[in-house]
Amino acid sequence: MSIVVAAPTFEHHREALGIGTPEPRLSWKTQAPAGWTQAAYELHVERDGADGVPGTTGTTGAPSADAPGTATFADAPGAPAGWTSDPVATDDQVLVPWPVAPLASRERAVVRVRVTGADGSRSEWSEPGVVEAGLLEASDWIAYPVGSAAQEDPLAEERRPSVVRRAFAARPGLVAARLYVTAHGLYEVELNGRRVGTDTMSPGWTPYNERLRYLTYDVTDLVTAGENAIGSWLGDGWYRGRIGWDTGFRNLYGHDLSLLAQLELRYADGSTETVATDDSWRAAPSPIVRTGNYDGELHDARLEEAGWSSAGFDDAGWGRVVAARRDPRTLVAPDGPPVRCTEEVAPVEVLTTPSGARVLDFGQNLVGRMRIRVSGASGDRVVLRTAEVLQEGEIYTRPLRSAKSTDEYVLAGREGEEWEPRFTFHGFRYAEVTEWPGDLDAAVANGDIVARVYHTDMERTGWFDSSNALVNRLHENVVWSMRGNFLDIPTDCPQRDERVGWTGDIQVFAPTASFLYDVSGMLSGWLKDVALEQLPDGTVPWYVPVIPAQRMWTPIQPGAAWGDAAAITPWTLYERFDDPGILRRQYDSARRWVELQERLAGENRLWEGGFQLGDWLDPAAPPHDPADARTDRYLVATAYFARSAERVARMAEVLGLEDDRARFDALAAEVRAAFTAAYVGSDGRMTSDAQTAYSLAIAFDLVPDALRSAAGDRLAELVEEADHRIATGFVGTPIVSDALTETGHADAAYDLLLEEGAPSWLYAVRQGGTTIWERWDSLRPDGTVNPGSMTSFNHYALGAVADWMHRVVAGLAPASPGYRSIRFAPQPGGGFTHASAAHETPYGRAAIGWRIEGGRMHVQVVVPTGATATVELPGTEPVAVGSGTHEFDVAA
Repeated sequence: MSIVVAAPTFEHHREALGIGTPEPRLSWKTQAPAGWTQAAYELHVERDGADGVPGTTGTTGAPSADAPGTATFADAPGAPAGWTSDPVATDDQVLVPWPVAPLASRERAVVRVRVTGADGSRSEWSEPGVVEAGLLEASDWIAYPVGSAAQEDPLAEERRPSVVRRAFAARPGLVAARLYVTAHGLYEVELNGRRVGTDTMSPGWTPYNERLRYLTYDVTDLVTAGENAIGSWLGDGWYRGRIGWDTGFRNLYGHDLSLLAQLELRYADGSTETVATDDSWRAAPSPIVRTGNYDGELHDARLEEAGWSSAGFDDAGWGRVVAARRDPRTLVAPDGPPVRCTEEVAPVEVLTTPSGARVLDFGQNLVGRMRIRVSGASGDRVVLRTAEVLQEGEIYTRPLRSAKSTDEYVLAGREGEEWEPRFTFHGFRYAEVTEWPGDLDAAVANGDIVARVYHTDMERTGWFDSSNALVNRLHENVVWSMRGNFLDIPTDCPQRDERVGWTGDIQVFAPTASFLYDVSGMLSGWLKDVALEQLPDGTVPWYVPVIPAQRMWTPIQPGAAWGDAAAITPWTLYERFDDPGILRRQYDSARRWVELQERLAGENRLWEGGFQLGDWLDPAAPPHDPADARTDRYLVATAYFARSAERVARMAEVLGLEDDRARFDALAAEVRAAFTAAYVGSDGRMTSDAQTAYSLAIAFDLVPDALRSAAGDRLAELVEEADHRIATGFVGTPIVSDALTETGHADAAYDLLLEEGAPSWLYAVRQGGTTIWERWDSLRPDGTVNPGSMTSFNHYALGAVADWMHRVVAGLAPASPGYRSIRFAPQPGGGFTHASAAHETPYGRAAIGWRIEGGRMHVQVVVPTGATATVELPGTEPVAVGSGTHEFDVAA
């Protein structure tokens, strides 16, 4: 087998176009014979010249002062002319330093890698990885946001958006065209009548006053010599649309709707021209009559103006634009991928409800919107109303609260009109269709109605399978809930009048998320916003970005498990992706959170005050008070105080901050001692004799070693007393299985996993759930929806058990950051006869599959090149293995 190096990647980007990092770190994956290890690497870099024309090498190609190797501006064997490093003696291949001088704004570089093994073997040069910087300096921007000058009532509930456009000329000899664009609101750009990009809901949701993301598009193929035109649809989105519950808020960030775009044309002679949003643009009312995240979109096709984004269109009747304010220093490139359509789902059935309504069942609770193809007379109207569930045979919208979740299309009268809303998204399985002109059943059969699934376009990296079909469906439900709730930010639910980035939810789910998808870029970007929204005293908001709310969420108060996302989630990302840069960026935020906990707890180190959610949504809690759990909420708060202090100590250790490490290690020890004294009896019984209390004490290492076994025994007893039904909420559920397993009660953990009565994970599966529910009984056994005002059928937090399934049922876990060392340690149980898991680590695909036949356990593991592993099978001693495929056969 030859040694093959994949094209290098840059930071955590799937697409390294328009990045905001001038010195992007490099990573690569290698395929090589079993046991092969890297001893050195070389990098070859071609850069744009100082004139910005791709493919030339200029002085900007010189290495940085601390670059590995020596600059040799000579041909590298097998690679084009450029700069080549001397061999760098290391086995590192993940996030290695940028080797040359920092990229300038707009600069493009092509990078190849060649590796040498410890045995002296050497690979060929890799395929090229291409990176291009965005606009790195505020002074690079000459564009400013512009929107319609038409007068409108900023307090009106429904405001008609506008479209904006401008004509421009391009000279012959164009070699590159880049469009840098963002908006106050949402945008969708067209150039010469063609859609730019495939993203949607851009630029996403950030604390807009401090950080507004822009995206970069290569539009070279869309620009022609001569006359051209650029135009953009605009939508309210999070910027000025309704967001928040209890009627919500409008104009939270501003009341304008504005495009900020800069189209840069680069010619072969080295010259450039820029077409930027300014007062020369024109605006007109949009065919979109209303649009909003919660309520949906109304599009009147009779109001469309053909060719409005193409050259030659007469915009003399359009109005002028006005400028809005925007500090260019707040414009930032994204850290992760945008939202895109990743799948289309056709209806599986057309239902006629008892009331006579026609309802489409897509067979899967999903997030996105529908695309229709329809023919009819001008003025005909199609209304699409969505919901997650049926009750008594009708679509049931009460769980949406005030969200109307309704899209409407008014036909122009053309044959075969196609339409999809642009600036909204819904969480739904069912869609009620009214006023469809023609035969709805025939339209569905012809594929004229499909649901388009939207989420942040992360790379899928994790898979699981087993001999238990119900457990496999549970795992699939977790995946679908993650997809639906990773829409630009990690949300709590995608359907009702909420959809905000609850910090506690992602804190408990991040390990699962990091296995299933590459969330490194998306979540590291969101954590920047967590730090921005953190209050001066260290308080971390309940959700990020922050919006006001009535009742208990405003003013912001510190709360355990939710605020602890500032300390725990960065560490989770470090464990899974081996990026100390995330720790470095988030350290101050994490430290300030723990120092706040220290002040609130005082000298006795017990956090026993303030507003706490505790073990939120314990199934024993009444529908009207989901914080009324069996576990003392202050026990939860103190446990998390200890956990975060320990995590900050580990962060300080990685970052070389020895004084801080010692300080926070000592603090964590003090909190552990206080926790034990206050909440753990001499016999291992806890003051809250509840599953979550024992799970926290065990999983967070808060119970003395001498009492650990007794605490685990009592936890197993509680599971047995509950007939293996769930008795934990948001805090206990992610860790109860691990707490049982770590104390010798894996059988009880399997009993929990496999229970089918309410409340349990498989109860929802048996009830036909295709996503994870917010409440264990969101749908009750009698088919009615839980009466609580918070009853979502797409809420990933309780799906955090999937991380235990990956690590314990299948047996694949990181043993060191980034899976550089892997632990294969399956613990079969529950009647499973086989299970498997695979994960695309930073080094490549790791996998395990095991099956039990004839009293023997047959195991195969795959270790990617660059990693090592330890295989721990029942009844045997651990075995260390290197890269490659390894098989084992042991007594079951």
